[in-house]
Parts: sequence; C-alpha cells; structure tokens
Amino acid sequence: MDHTDGSRYEPVSARTGAYSTVYFTRDLSPEGLIAIYQKVKAPITGKVAVKLHTGEPHGPNIIPPAWIKAFLASQLPDATIVETNTFYSGDRYTTAQHRETLRVNGWDFAPVDIMDEEGTVMLPVRGGKWFDQMSVGSHMPRYDSLLTLTHFKGHTMGGFGGSNKNLGIGCADGRIGKGMIHSKDGDDWGVVQEELMEKISESTKATVDFFGEHNAFINVLRNISVSCDCEGVAAEPVKTPNIGILASLDILAVDQASVDLIYALSPEDGKAMRERIETRHGHRQLSYMAELGMGNRLYHLLDLDHDGQEIQPAEAVKGVVPFKLYTPKK
Repeated sequence: MDHTDGSRYEPVSARTGAYSTVYFTRDLSPEGLIAIYQKVKAPITGKVAVKLHTGEPHGPNIIPPAWIKAFLASQLPDATIVETNTFYSGDRYTTAQHRETLRVNGWDFAPVDIMDEEGTVMLPVRGGKWFDQMSVGSHMPRYDSLLTLTHFKGHTMGGFGGSNKNLGIGCADGRIGKGMIHSKDGDDWGVVQEELMEKISESTKATVDFFGEHNAFINVLRNISVSCDCEGVAAEPVKTPNIGILASLDILAVDQASVDLIYALSPEDGKAMRERIETRHGHRQLSYMAELGMGNRLYHLLDLDHDGQEIQPAEAVKGVVPFKLYTPKK
C-alpha cells in the first residue's frame, strides 16, 4: 500500500520493523495516571517540563486540572507545566491573555512557563525535507527532561491530536514556529493534509531530539471530541467512548497505539474519529514519523490492569461504554 497516503489506515499486518513497549490502563483517574507514569518515569530527571494542552477558557474536554494537581503533587512536585502562545487570535494569543486563560481554567497549583514569552530559539531538524530548523520558545533549553502529557482527541486540520501534535504545534512558538508550519503562499492556514502532517512531525522531531533520552509520553483517551481543545466550548460534542491511558518511551508507538484503539472500536463508536482522521489525511503523521526514525509502529501493548499481560487493541476496548453527554437537570 501507499505509506504516504494519510487518508488510509495501515493495519498491523502491513507494518514492519522493531517493536516498542506501550502500557495501557482503563483507570481514567489521577491514580491511573500515577500508575502508568511509574512505568515510563526513569528518563524524567533533573529540571522537568510537563507539556500539556491547558485549553481555551472553560474548555470541557481537557485533562482535568485536578488530576494534574494530584499527579504532580505525588510524582513531580518540582515540575513546571510548559506551553506556548497561539498562532490564531484568541484567548491565548498574547502572554497576558494566555495567563488569564490559565487562571480561568484553574492552572494555579504549579508554575506554568509560557516558553515564548521572552522570544524564541532555533532547534535543528535532522533529516527533514521541509525544515532544517524549527523555532520554539526560548525557555525550552532551561529544562533537562520532557514529559509529554496529552489529551488525545481529533483535530480540525491534523485529523488527530496525540503526542506528536502536542509537541509539534505546542512547542513551536506562537509567531515564527507555528507560522513556519501553517503558512503558505500568503495564506496563514495554507498548509493542509500530508504536507501539514509532515511539517508537524518535523517540528516534533526538533523537540524530541533536543531532550534525547529524557522523554516520556502519556496519551489520555478521554472526552475524545473530533475537535481540538483549542476550540474550547465550541468543540463538537463527544461521540467516542472513553478508553483509557497509554504511555511509552516511544512517541510514534504511543500515538500509533492510540489510533489503533480508535480503529478497534465498533464501527459506530469509532465512526466520528475515523472520519476525522481520514478526511484530514492524519495517518501521514504516523508514517512520516517512521520515515524520520522517530520510533516504531509496532509495539507490545501491556495491560496494567491485568498484571502487565500483553493484549491486542480489540481486547483493550472490549466492553467500552458508549459516550453519553451529561445534561444537568434544570
């Protein structure tokens, strides 16, 4: 099959190469987050940055700040949450707006570093075809380790937002880096489909390479709207069941496993997300990360809820409860 066609899902049988380890728990709670972090925490040392998507004001689908508060207090009490300003005009466009949004959303229990607040720095992109360097927030070199803690969801342009999108867009600074990724021929949003996926992945590679062996990745598959958290309260209603939490030291493996769990859902439960990924050609994120040598598309999925036994994606999603929106009583 054509590995560069981002509209097509590539099944496990079509993949080749080495295997990585991906951990899985169904426990969507601070305790589940802590338990799975224990499996990937070894490289996270020194001054630690935690890359989150802290969300637009009152965004309903972000990882709950209360979970992160409990997690950090237990595991990384001295860590700093890191973010960058947005390329689009909105409530996180300037640092002042961004800090007010952080306050509104309850990110007041740990330091939050808006890494491009004081400018930018260029990091090399090794082996890229679009970039040889990427502009990121100038504060990034202050940190020794990076924990990428991602709310996995859909995305209007990228198809899906996993660890790759969290870093590729989320660490590029708000004016130069994000413009390098998105802008083309005078159109701020002119880059789409395969080209966008490749540029996001090259941006991510700059950050992952910078931290080297001091990376770990966690994807939280909860409140999986087809919309990104950047859409805030305007996000599309959630139609995908909550699944669980995945973690790995391999960014490609954790994103591939997350997508595989979506494709292992029943046709009805997985329909919205599959359509979003395929229509935006989001699968190219995965195949291009493999071309860039960023990790493996094959993995051993270890079930922490059953003593770490190896399971298949279909077993991981067996018995998931179809998502139902909660409507408060008047």
